[in-house]
Amino acid sequence: MTAESLSTPEVAEATEPTPLRMRQAMGTFASGVTVVTGLGRDGDPVGFACQSFASVSLEPALVLFCADHRGRAWPRIRETGRFTVNILAAGQTDLCGRFGSGKGRKYEGLHWELSPWGTPSLPGVLTRVHADVYDVHGAGDHDVVVGRVLALETVTDREPMLFFRGGFGVHDPADALAAPDVWGWGDHWG
Repeated sequence: MTAESLSTPEVAEATEPTPLRMRQAMGTFASGVTVVTGLGRDGDPVGFACQSFASVSLEPALVLFCADHRGRAWPRIRETGRFTVNILAAGQTDLCGRFGSGKGRKYEGLHWELSPWGTPSLPGVLTRVHADVYDVHGAGDHDVVVGRVLALETVTDREPMLFFRGGFGVHDPADALAAPDVWGWGDHWG
């Protein structure tokens, strides 16, 4: 930094937090991408793409994710109380697209396995976090789900999938403005 840059104030535009503006502003925070999977009471596998995922506590081991409580998959996972967070690797956009859309059958033609914890494990992911639902907090149109970690599986050691400014990977902001809506923002994840 130079003395000149310290004396020159940045110009920032404050706007109302409309849904579109929230999406744009929050898109400047690069996040990893996950698929949260579980089984419904009927034993059918369910899942949804989720970028709101974080570690909460090391002792006890707790994680959290946020899920749209109006979605189809999250209410079914909540009923059974157990889930797996599959952390996606770079290049798994097909897997992300499959679970990020409300259209089609998410598991159709997909090789997956039932974990020892009774949840779907997806292929080729970086890590799997197996957990029980520990607590749920309603927050607007989403639920903040805290999970108690049962086990961790490191699957591969590749680059992570990143979501930034409406696209995958870190890229030039000008490219993001013209990028197609790759993740189906109109769909309700969860």
